[in-house]
Amino acid sequence: MSDPVLLSVDERGIATATLNRPAKGNAYNEELLGALIAGLDKLHDDDSVRALVIRGAGKHFQAGADLDWLAQAATYGPEQAYTASMATTLAMQKLNEFPKPTFALVHGACFGGGCGVVCCVDVAIATPAAIFGLTEVRVGVAPTPISTHMVHAMGLRHTRRYALTGERFDAAEALRIGLVHEVVAAERADARLAEIIDQTMLSAPSAIAMTKDSFLGANGLKLSAREMSLLAHESWMQRASAEGREGLAAFREKRRPAWYR
Repeated sequence: MSDPVLLSVDERGIATATLNRPAKGNAYNEELLGALIAGLDKLHDDDSVRALVIRGAGKHFQAGADLDWLAQAATYGPEQAYTASMATTLAMQKLNEFPKPTFALVHGACFGGGCGVVCCVDVAIATPAAIFGLTEVRVGVAPTPISTHMVHAMGLRHTRRYALTGERFDAAEALRIGLVHEVVAAERADARLAEIIDQTMLSAPSAIAMTKDSFLGANGLKLSAREMSLLAHESWMQRASAEGREGLAAFREKRRPAWYR
């Protein structure tokens, strides 16, 4: 099997983490989350790494959680279920607090946790055809592992709308609400990303790290161990609920959930 996250570093120290489950739209499961966490830890400690780019292999950036994995996780006992939810919470926290500049290049579907990734990077570029959605509630689960990051990126007002309605929205709307910084034609996106990274390379690495840490710390945007534990706990409890089981069943059976009227 291919690695769920492909890591590479070029001669300038630009690291790329490619989410690599294209047959699943790069939907995450415990293996992908574990690989992402391990990759972030490795790059964090490598002084030769100057920046990190997150990409998705294939047609999509990241389609949220793997629903087969969610269905399996719904059967876990409390300790294992909590561990599964903490993996998502921890991956987002490590990306959000990564001391080097981070970038995302978004194409295709970007749902659920994919939006969480976008909220946690410093610069997000989308192609015009990208489609976004905070769709967890549609399948009876709650996006608590990414909730704080969504509010930080988009503000409470926009987060409340899209995280509660589950509506899908396009790249222009993602730009309007602050989820992404620029929308660039697909054939131009890589070049535009390279331009921004080149500008960032003029900035001193330790100054970048201090600036990021100060921004997050001084504004109360770094999660404590207690806060992370609460977010993970809320996540697994809702996933294991009757609604969580019904939502996943309805999605798989291509029918409306029982709560729809």
